[in-house]
Amino acid sequence: MQIIDGKKISAEIKEEIAREVAEIKNKGEKTPHLAAILVGHDGGSETYVAHKVKACEQVGFKSTLIRFEDDITEKELLEKVNELNNDNDIDGFIVQLPLPKHINEDKIIEAVNPRKDVDGFHPINVGRMSVGMPAFVSATPAGILELLKRYNIETSGKHVVVLGRSNIVGRPISILLSQKADFGNATVTVCHSRTPNLKELSLQADIIIAALGVPEFVTADMVKEGAVVIDVGTTRVKSDKTKSGWKLKGDVKFDEVAPKCSYITPVPGGVGPMTIVSLLKNTLLAAKGSIY
Repeated sequence: MQIIDGKKISAEIKEEIAREVAEIKNKGEKTPHLAAILVGHDGGSETYVAHKVKACEQVGFKSTLIRFEDDITEKELLEKVNELNNDNDIDGFIVQLPLPKHINEDKIIEAVNPRKDVDGFHPINVGRMSVGMPAFVSATPAGILELLKRYNIETSGKHVVVLGRSNIVGRPISILLSQKADFGNATVTVCHSRTPNLKELSLQADIIIAALGVPEFVTADMVKEGAVVIDVGTTRVKSDKTKSGWKLKGDVKFDEVAPKCSYITPVPGGVGPMTIVSLLKNTLLAAKGSIY
């Protein structure tokens, strides 16, 4: 069993990005600039955005954090999105999800200029990705693919079972892995809450991608010997053993599943760091005009 070290791989990629940014600056060209809109004070969002800001500093990007209280109106948020769309200094930006219930998330996502949609959530980017055209790929699926590549984990001809059908992880990773590509060509089954024989299917999987958001859902009796397990779950659960009063739990019961695996990602330290570094890669692509 080998641990897939997302921290190590993300650090390597940050160094690669930092070298490229240094070259851009040495040529006197514009420094890549990532902006983030954060609404309210959700704990998970606060932590995630703080990591993004720090990562920008590490690779030499400019970063801007725009904060709003959770009583901001949808109209006001749309106005800020439009302002960033038209700000030539900002190469890419994200609107951190989730948003307050009175704001229509789909409306906000669609308002973002696809050329600056470094989260890869806009329907135009999703559509382009789905048909194999150049696109900003959603950061978590892109990070998962990068881990598979860097650990040289074979996907061609393999049976991948994706647990979860979200637009942010489950659906895009299922499309990417089924495409005709170096790290694709897999047969993909997508399971969800209405799948009656989920355990039976997961036992057939060469690769399991767990993205349900249910802590420790995947147990040893759902995993065949030698399978690769990618745990996307990051649920905050209360804990009296940490200073913060909470800890992150994955969708996989790590201690009992890991001994059966050929490769497995831990939580934290697996997919999470790759999500942030994929966002940086998308921002660099946006700054270079490589997608559109």
